[in-house]
Amino acid sequence: SKSAASAPQLFFGVASGVRRAARSAEATLGTRDSRTPTMQFQLPVGHGAQAWLKVGVCFACAVVAIARDVSAFEAYGHEEPLLARSLRWASAACAAALGAQLLASSLTSEEEAAREENGDSSLTWREDEGVTKLVPLLPEKKHKAEGPPKKFTMEEVGRHTSRDDLWIIVDGLAYDVTSFVDKHPGGALPMENMAGKDCTDVFANYHASRVYKHMLPAYYVGEVSDYSVYPHVADFRKIRQELLRRGLFETDMRFYGKMAAWLATLFVTALWLSTSTGASSTRMAGAAVMGIFWQQLAGIGHDLGHSGVTHVFWLDHMIGSALASLMGISTCWWKRNHNTHHVVCNSVEHDPDIQHMPLLAVTPRIFAKPFWSTYYTKWVSMDAVARFLVSHQHIVFYPMMALARFNLYAQSWIQLLSSERLHYRRLEICALLVYATWVIALAMSMPTWLETVGWLLVSHAVSGLLHVQIVISHWAMAHYNGHAYNDDKDEWYITQLKTTMNVATPPLLDWVHIGLQFQIEHHLYPRLPRHNLRKARDLVKEVCKKHNIHYHEPGFFQANVETMKTLYHVACVASKSKRGDSGFYESALWDGLKLTG
Repeated sequence: SKSAASAPQLFFGVASGVRRAARSAEATLGTRDSRTPTMQFQLPVGHGAQAWLKVGVCFACAVVAIARDVSAFEAYGHEEPLLARSLRWASAACAAALGAQLLASSLTSEEEAAREENGDSSLTWREDEGVTKLVPLLPEKKHKAEGPPKKFTMEEVGRHTSRDDLWIIVDGLAYDVTSFVDKHPGGALPMENMAGKDCTDVFANYHASRVYKHMLPAYYVGEVSDYSVYPHVADFRKIRQELLRRGLFETDMRFYGKMAAWLATLFVTALWLSTSTGASSTRMAGAAVMGIFWQQLAGIGHDLGHSGVTHVFWLDHMIGSALASLMGISTCWWKRNHNTHHVVCNSVEHDPDIQHMPLLAVTPRIFAKPFWSTYYTKWVSMDAVARFLVSHQHIVFYPMMALARFNLYAQSWIQLLSSERLHYRRLEICALLVYATWVIALAMSMPTWLETVGWLLVSHAVSGLLHVQIVISHWAMAHYNGHAYNDDKDEWYITQLKTTMNVATPPLLDWVHIGLQFQIEHHLYPRLPRHNLRKARDLVKEVCKKHNIHYHEPGFFQANVETMKTLYHVACVASKSKRGDSGFYESALWDGLKLTG
């Protein structure tokens, strides 16, 4: 065939380019001349620079190979459309920009902006807009009361747990934050779920230094007389202090420069292949690349949602909201859902990320008895339909993940059209309309209705990798009823480690998992930039080993196996459930929990 757009030609052209790039990379990146010591050099391995460079070179060569074949196609007398030509060269330009950045970063050494050790116990390291600062541990009281401060016990503070009477503990001091609940940028649910608890570590990991200085003092009510710090907690706090001292909470914008070039390459390549006038397999390849683009872009959205890029709340939020025009998912919805998930990870009644009835149940506790979901504000129970679906969940799990993105679209619109107070609502609505317009237009540009449906299914199925990556981090881990953070067995760090797993990943493949392979470190220190999570992992594993705390880190395929085993086990329990006094199906687990029978 003279058509360079045929699948075999494209494949062999790309394969040839990759082989040539690999041989060239091995020859170039090694010793240039063994007889000339001055010509020998070793690329730094920080952030997998050497691996990234090789991948970038291979990808760029693949693009060049395709461009060469298309040029050959033109040589046969066929005129390439202007749009296709523009997208082709734009794709090559983006790949070249990525390769140039990778090359530049590989030839420069990575340096940490480490500070001197802090020897003053009254001072602590905190970060403000990503910049490490040494500040007083306890904020100065806004109103200096006469006489000694009021004293409260942990039990007394624990009585103030309602939305209308909400106290928290931070660094051994009690604060009445009732009047701030509805103003909280992270939503009311995280505050409600931490009511009456020691919030020291949660607060430190979600708030900048200026919040301690300018906002917290206004809510001070007294000291907690029986406040104490567990030994393992002290060590985990030392890790945070070390990360701050080394400047690892500061974002390296060069990382996001490379990510921008990578995402631009994926997006333009997806458009180029999807609008091809050649074989349908080429357009389906474009759909697959678009799915990879959405999966990779979700990593940026995740970073922005945690204020982990610029570390400026409004700026990261605004960028995330604007990116909804390419991503199709609301940052407002994501923050409300995800912030709650972090605080109450794997809580049956409170974590929205494990509340998927009637389609899925990740633990028999979900249908042990009907329960009230504080996130969805509704009763959750197992009726006959849910019993049937959950009993077969292990069979439909992966197909469901392939279509899960459509659910995120619906959740985004439900959130934006609600009456809840939201940031940048109008911006996100406009962005989602832009997204819907170009996605529908691109899908409708296919020559047949069958290809239109195929393009939508392929692109969304490939992006479904994201949903698999998310759920394997938690579903096979521990689950619990009610609230955690009661004692040394379920305080912040222990709870995160019990309910979260990492995915063992070689540095070469870090980009595939968009930071989700380090979910333990991310849950412990959510504002830590993604590109520094691997460094935190080394420190966390040391503390876990010291205190004999389980650190779970299987490989990607093993994590999938563990998740599937969990779903199968729950499906078996659901199939044997019987109708209880509530009128709904209940598992035998409830009798075990209540020591009945």
